[in-house]
Amino acid sequence: MASPRLAMSKEYTMRKFHTFLVLTAVMGISALALLVAQPVSEVQNQLVTVSPVSEASSESEGILYMREEEKLARDVYLALYDRWVLRTFANIAQAEQMHMDSVGALIEAQGLVDPVTGSQPGEFKNPTLAALYASLVELGSQSLQDALIVGTIIEGLDIYDLENYLSETDDPASIAVYTNLLRGSENHMRSFSRQLSRYGIAYEARYITQERLEEILSR
Repeated sequence: MASPRLAMSKEYTMRKFHTFLVLTAVMGISALALLVAQPVSEVQNQLVTVSPVSEASSESEGILYMREEEKLARDVYLALYDRWVLRTFANIAQAEQMHMDSVGALIEAQGLVDPVTGSQPGEFKNPTLAALYASLVELGSQSLQDALIVGTIIEGLDIYDLENYLSETDDPASIAVYTNLLRGSENHMRSFSRQLSRYGIAYEARYITQERLEEILSR
């Protein structure tokens, strides 16, 4: 029969081992939580490096650029819908198609060559937009929260570019189309921001000022 001292020693050893297992499990859960939370922060930081993409030197070039920029939004949202099956992406992608059609009408009226004719999703004549598409889809595929942040960054870029183009044109047809697109982008920004708020994430303004963002979200 084991001595009382030996029995107590074994019991003490077992308790220490049990404590070690519990601490290991807790540390593992904490580490996992950090890994899960990390992508959103990483995407917020990575998106800082994406520059505003408007680069048209004439009014006609601006129209052609906006045609592809609206296609960028549509194509990214369709890709993110396929990845996450969140209806918000499908609904806004449909709205972006209508935006594309509006700019397409300007192209037809002015006798310009449509840059999206025959293009597939993710294909762009403009190399900046092609690279941006690949980057945003990759970032938005990390998590659903990251995908929603990508949505806000696209709408911020759209708002930035549309406001620039509106300040540079006096063509009534272009003003009407850009104004309508701007209202749509503001609506989409509110929609994505509401979705992010459900995860306790406050999107930080980029490309537009924080004051401009707060004005949009307050409506």
